Amino acid sequence: ERARAFAKKLRVPLAIIDKRREDADVVEVMNVIGIVQGKICLIVDDMIDTGGTLVRGARALLDKGAEKIYACCTHGVFARDAISRICEAPVEQVVATNSIPLSNEGQKCGKIKVLSVGRLLARAIRSIHEETSVSKLFI
Repeated sequence: ERARAFAKKLRVPLAIIDKRREDADVVEVMNVIGIVQGKICLIVDDMIDTGGTLVRGARALLDKGAEKIYACCTHGVFARDAISRICEAPVEQVVATNSIPLSNEGQKCGKIKVLSVGRLLARAIRSIHEETSVSKLFI
């Protein structure tokens, strides 16, 4: 539902990467649902931890003919070898929020861009204080 709403807001078609986890840290991408041939793709995720899902998803999109791949996430955990995986991954850029500070290694990777959530949090605090809708900030 959220993916459809996001695609609608961007006025772009939706494709879904069907994935399964074999184990806590093992992801096997099963299928790309939708047409990505010749498209610029955006992978949207809530969190990038080790980068395994991102890399496997990007490769699956390339295998289906995607032209370029970008990614974004709310929380860039970037644990273990995630930074080196992202630097070597077939993605143009990864955008994350500053909800988790980016390491020095991450700052050196030219593919990672960090955006501040400061203004959003300030608006949320104001909405709570004024007893107005916080959910409107995310729609």
